[in-house]
Amino acid sequence: MVPTYVRPPPMMMQGDGCILYDHENRPYLDFTAGIAVCSLGHADAEVSRIVAHQAKTLIHASNLYYNPWTPELSKLMIQQTQKQSPGSHLSQVFVSNSGSEANEAALKFARKVPYQKDANTTQREIVSFHGSFHGRTYGSLSATPNKKYQPPFGPMLPGFRYGTYNDVEAVQDLVTEDTAGVIVEPIQGEGGINVATPDFLQALRKRCDEVGAILIFDEIQCGLSRTGHLWAHTASGVHPDILTTAKALGNGIPIGATLISGKSVAPFINTGDHGTTFGGNPFSCRVAHHVFTRLAQPELQEDVRIKSTLFFSAYDTMNEKYPGALTTVRGRGLIVGYQLSDEYKSKAAEIVTAARERGLLIITAGDGVIRIVPPLIISAEEINKGLEILDEAMAVVFAQPQDVPKTKGQQEMASR
Repeated sequence: MVPTYVRPPPMMMQGDGCILYDHENRPYLDFTAGIAVCSLGHADAEVSRIVAHQAKTLIHASNLYYNPWTPELSKLMIQQTQKQSPGSHLSQVFVSNSGSEANEAALKFARKVPYQKDANTTQREIVSFHGSFHGRTYGSLSATPNKKYQPPFGPMLPGFRYGTYNDVEAVQDLVTEDTAGVIVEPIQGEGGINVATPDFLQALRKRCDEVGAILIFDEIQCGLSRTGHLWAHTASGVHPDILTTAKALGNGIPIGATLISGKSVAPFINTGDHGTTFGGNPFSCRVAHHVFTRLAQPELQEDVRIKSTLFFSAYDTMNEKYPGALTTVRGRGLIVGYQLSDEYKSKAAEIVTAARERGLLIITAGDGVIRIVPPLIISAEEINKGLEILDEAMAVVFAQPQDVPKTKGQQEMASR
């Protein structure tokens, strides 16, 4: 294995709902969902049934032929998007294998639109924002202005400009007559669970309309009901020309999708403009059809909004218990970030380790943010249990060891 990841010791062997089990059969309550992927939890019975059935029916036949499930998935996504985001012009879907690929398609389509209108156009630039994460392929990486990711692989693709997230006043000068597309996350996931203000998204929409640029919403992490709405941008009332999604779409089966407007994008995309070998195969599309159907249910979305309050209430409790350690809580629904103060930012990794040692999986984001993205089917009881473990972990990290009495969970771990 190429050592591109630093992994802790546990080897995950099995999952059941919101619990993962390692090679020693130790249980871990999962507040990560495989980085916002397994929104229906692990080893879901219906997903497993469909995986087994379709694997015995047809996995791949290539895009040289029709199969039943790519159009069915596309139709479902468009119908539900138009139903749950009234006014949306999204009308067609390109199915790929991942979020990075979904964004690559979006960037290509954004540049194709002005070129199709005028082959000599100067409208080629792509605008993205600091704090964003759009992927690690060259197009998506070029749209990710992060000093940790870009320099080793430079030069980046030309024609990318970077702005400040939520800076409404800067939009006018940032998006110009030379801008082909603007890509933005309605909620920045990797960047620290930063939420775009409605004014910011509205300013982007207005300016894109003025110069004829394509507005792309990257909802790979924040979409698919994670906020309590099908798409995170819905609450802003702003509609994109292109929407990208992946992660939770397959609940662990690799798949991504790029939804495009029937008015501003679709008329300019022609046969041969993009392609994929594995994307749109009947296996992943059938699984995604089932997953999307369930994630689009209003009952699940309402449940997400209700359970979200537990995490925001917990922030108030933690902030009072550990004064000076936390500065704010950000997010919406079940994508939540606890921001550590400057004094404690360096402790983020220690909190993750302490929580894992006590049976809770959490991850970080941005600069000293504890990121919470559990399966959307998690129960209130599981949330409260996980928050108790997080509290234990913070007590250990924030206090001097001799001042912290051993919890019951620590005693059990020590006895092993």
